[in-house]
Amino acid sequence: MNNPDYRREITEAIQAGQEALRCLTDAKSCLSSAGNWGIVDMLGGGMLTTYIKRSKMKDADALVQQARISLKRFQRELMDVDTIPEFHLETGDFLTFADYFFDGIVADWLVQSKINEAKNQVDNAIQRVNYLLSQLRHL
Repeated sequence: MNNPDYRREITEAIQAGQEALRCLTDAKSCLSSAGNWGIVDMLGGGMLTTYIKRSKMKDADALVQQARISLKRFQRELMDVDTIPEFHLETGDFLTFADYFFDGIVADWLVQSKINEAKNQVDNAIQRVNYLLSQLRHL
């Protein structure tokens, strides 16, 4: 369709999708880094390694929050998108406490599984946004 308003809406939706994709990609990178530090932590990294891993998880959580905002904007731009994936990076207060103070393989493994779960959710969102962007570009 050659309607200028329609074209503008498509352009705005693409821009919103690209911003959401950028946030998601940054979050994925941060989660990958946290996961790598988590592996080191499981192999006996100690308190400094736990601190770095937690810092990366905190950064990833902030990026996921930005991605949520961007995805909501993307959703507003796309009237045919009916749901936005939910992301959760919370590991809970007990896991944080256990990770620092028990610093054992079980606590480290539980945190690592939460990192991997969050990474899978981000990967799924990236795939969905990429699909929607490809559909928009063909309009």
